Amino acid sequence: MSRIALIGAGITGVTTAYALAQRGFEVTVFERHRYAAMETSFANGGQLSASNAEVWNSATTVLKGLRWMLRRDAPLLLNPLPTWHKYSWMGEFLRQIPNYRANTVETVRLAIAAREHLFSIAAREGIDFDLERRGILHIYKNRKDFEAANRVNALLREGGLDRHPVTNEEIRTLEPALQDEFHGGFFTPSDSTGDIHKFTRGLAQACVRHGVEFNYDTEIVSISPGTNGRFLIDVRRDHESLSGTFDQIVVCAGVKSREFAAMLGDHVNVYPVKGYSITVCLDDDKSRQAAPWVSLLDDSAKIVTSRLGTDRFRVAGTAEINGFNRDIRADRIAPLVQWTRRYFPEAATSRVIPWAGLRPMLPGMLPKVGQGRRRGVFYNTGHGHLGWTLSAATAASVTDSIERSVRR
Repeated sequence: MSRIALIGAGITGVTTAYALAQRGFEVTVFERHRYAAMETSFANGGQLSASNAEVWNSATTVLKGLRWMLRRDAPLLLNPLPTWHKYSWMGEFLRQIPNYRANTVETVRLAIAAREHLFSIAAREGIDFDLERRGILHIYKNRKDFEAANRVNALLREGGLDRHPVTNEEIRTLEPALQDEFHGGFFTPSDSTGDIHKFTRGLAQACVRHGVEFNYDTEIVSISPGTNGRFLIDVRRDHESLSGTFDQIVVCAGVKSREFAAMLGDHVNVYPVKGYSITVCLDDDKSRQAAPWVSLLDDSAKIVTSRLGTDRFRVAGTAEINGFNRDIRADRIAPLVQWTRRYFPEAATSRVIPWAGLRPMLPGMLPKVGQGRRRGVFYNTGHGHLGWTLSAATAASVTDSIERSVRR
C-alpha cells in the first residue's frame, strides 16, 4: 500500500490521517509543534455550524469592511500596509463576488455532509470533546439585519439546511440566560458545539492506535522529486537532519499551505486571517447558571459562543487582515469581554483566557480539496472559519481522490 506523507496535525490534517488509515494507507504526519492542534485548532469558537456557511465574498461585506477601517474595535480590521500577498489575495477575493451564491450553497452542503462523519468518528473512537447538540441561535437587534439574514436563509435552505425564524419571545425560551431584547433570530436545531482541541487531540490518539506515525517538533526543509515518481522530504528535528521517501504528499498545513504548495509547483493562495477568542472560566455557581448552553451568533458583532462543559464559556469573533501577526491585542479582546458582560451580566469575567489564531482562508472561501498539478500531490486546506465544521467531509473527499489515483 502507498506510503503517504501528510503535512500538518491540525483538525484537517488529523481527520485526513484518520480517513486514510481507515482505508489501509500507511500515513506519516509531520507537525512543527510538539502536539496536535496547537494553532488554529487550539481555541476557536467551538461551533459545528452549517448555519454559518455564508461566504464573505459579497458587496455588503466589502462596504462594511470599508466603514469599519477607522474603528480599532471593528469586527473586521485591515492593516493597510501593502504586501503583495495581501493585495493579490484581496484582488482574488473581489473577483469571487459573482460566485457568492454558488459558493455559499456548496459550503452548506459540505457542512451537512461533514456532520454525520464527525459524530460517527467520535462515537467509534470514544472521543469526549464537550459536545452539545442544542442547536445554534442567530440573533438580530433590528429589522434591517433580520431581513438581510432572511435573504441568506434562502441560500442556506437551498443547500439543505433547516434554519427557521424565531421571535424575541422564542429566543427567551430557547436561551433564558440571554439578557436583552431582540427583533428576532434564526435557529438551527441540527447545529452543535464542542471543544476542537479536545476532539483533535483525541482523534490523533486514535490515529496512533490505527498505525499512523506522528513526527512532532519537525520542520520540513525541502520537498523534491525522487526516483520512480516518489518524493524526497528533508526535515529537521532535534537539531538533526533526516529524510524519507513517499509515494504521495497531502498538504493540510493551514496558513503554511501556500509555502508548501510553492515547493510542489502549485499556487494555493491561502491568507492568514486572524481571529480572537476568550475562554470565560465559570468558577462559581452563579456564573455557571448565568452562562448560556445554546450556542449563539451575533451577526452585527460577528461574535459566536459555545458552552464547553459546566465550567467554560467560549466567546470568539472578529477578523483581522494583518499577515502572520499572532499578537493578542487588548483592544481586540476587550469587545469580546464587553459583549459577554452586556448579554450575560451575572457571569463573572474575572478570569478570562485570551487567544488569537490564524484562519487559513482562500479567496473564494471554499477549501482546496483534491489533486495538485503534479501526480501524487494532494491538498486539504484553506477552510477559513469553518475548518472544524467541514473537516470530516473534506478528509473523506481527499481520501477518495487518493484512492482513485492509486488505482490508475
